[in-house]
Amino acid sequence: MATSLLPPSSPLKPSMLILHKNPTIPKTLTLTSSDERRPNPSRSKTTKRKRSSYGTSRRSVLKKSFSQEQGMHGLGGRLGTRMVEFDGQELVFDHAAQFFTASDPRFEKFVEKWLKEGLIREWKGQIGQLEAGGRFNPAPYTTPRYIGARGMRPLADSILVQSRMVNVVRPCWVSKLEPFNGMWHLSEKGNTQGQFDAIVIAHNGKCANRLLSSSGLPLLYKQMKRLELSSIWALLAAFKDPLPVPVGAPMVFEGAFVKGVDSVSWMANNTSKLFPLQSGLPQCWTFFSTAAYGKRNKVPQENIPSVTAEKVKAEMLKGVETALGLSKGSLQRPFYSRVQLWGAALPTNTPGIPCIFDPHGRAGICGDWLLGSNLEAAVLSGISLAHHMADYFQSGGAQAEEFEIGLHETYKAVDGHDIGQFHDLGSKDKLLAVQASAACL
Repeated sequence: MATSLLPPSSPLKPSMLILHKNPTIPKTLTLTSSDERRPNPSRSKTTKRKRSSYGTSRRSVLKKSFSQEQGMHGLGGRLGTRMVEFDGQELVFDHAAQFFTASDPRFEKFVEKWLKEGLIREWKGQIGQLEAGGRFNPAPYTTPRYIGARGMRPLADSILVQSRMVNVVRPCWVSKLEPFNGMWHLSEKGNTQGQFDAIVIAHNGKCANRLLSSSGLPLLYKQMKRLELSSIWALLAAFKDPLPVPVGAPMVFEGAFVKGVDSVSWMANNTSKLFPLQSGLPQCWTFFSTAAYGKRNKVPQENIPSVTAEKVKAEMLKGVETALGLSKGSLQRPFYSRVQLWGAALPTNTPGIPCIFDPHGRAGICGDWLLGSNLEAAVLSGISLAHHMADYFQSGGAQAEEFEIGLHETYKAVDGHDIGQFHDLGSKDKLLAVQASAACL
């Protein structure tokens, strides 16, 4: 779990604690007082308030932020890239987010900046839908798709390197939040981690629920508990030679949503995706299971039994064989492989709001799951909560009810694919419809 820590400061310049796991961008967990008020039935669910006129002065509201991150290998779990030295070769796998799209002008500004800095590039490689038996249906290229220039993780690292307000401490866990005398006291197994004016949770799943359950924030806890998450297995496999090209695919296809195979929902060739101009490299593939398969084979992700790991590896490779239309046992054996379980992979339901904030507790929640399941949603959620909290603190805390957001929203199902949402591809059904219409042109 990642957290950002700040020493106590004046009410209008609050210290921030950021608790986040698998972050895509630094996010804040606002520390709150223990005065958690129950909802007033006589008050409408959403309170209208005037938009802040504080403008750029929002930035001056926050002092320095210290981030505590539970990850040991790198920042950005969902922007994870695994780099492996094996037998004198470097193997590179994007083992979480595979690519992303942009549709909101606010997020597009970030994308433009990352493009100029060489952190990302447009991904024009052929992707599509691969049906069991080896039939490939190309997806029309209607919206730019983006990938990290050398994998996704450097993008996450760059965001923190460029920030002067965040100091990352990792690996570090926070196991207890305690409100006392108007401040939040953070600790891990009795060891203090500091006192803060506000907290922001940019984390979800069982760890976040456990943290909130005894925090004195029943409304935030209730909303977080409503979230349901899928489980996805990832198989990273390196092959000496290229895999066979399915019927209908170009000479090199770089990614495919898989249909009709229980153990595989997505496959991508990291080598051709990340290093298209280089030849003679090992073929490094990422395979994701379906959410249904992940649910049936879920185990503690921190301690995967070796028997389960071997079973999942064998079944996923068999699924790849089926998807490519190969005869049984004919898929070449990978010289390197590793399975990983994303136990809290993606949201299956969402309140459809940019952020959650409890002004009486000075505590907030942000994350992609509040709007959907993609990188753009994560960025917009972080921005929204930062602006909302800055406006609240600049108001001096007066009329706190006007700053309440998202504490009573209902949840709805998330549309999209097992590996996330993409604006040009929509849901599985929409992808099929787009392919069908393109075939008729």
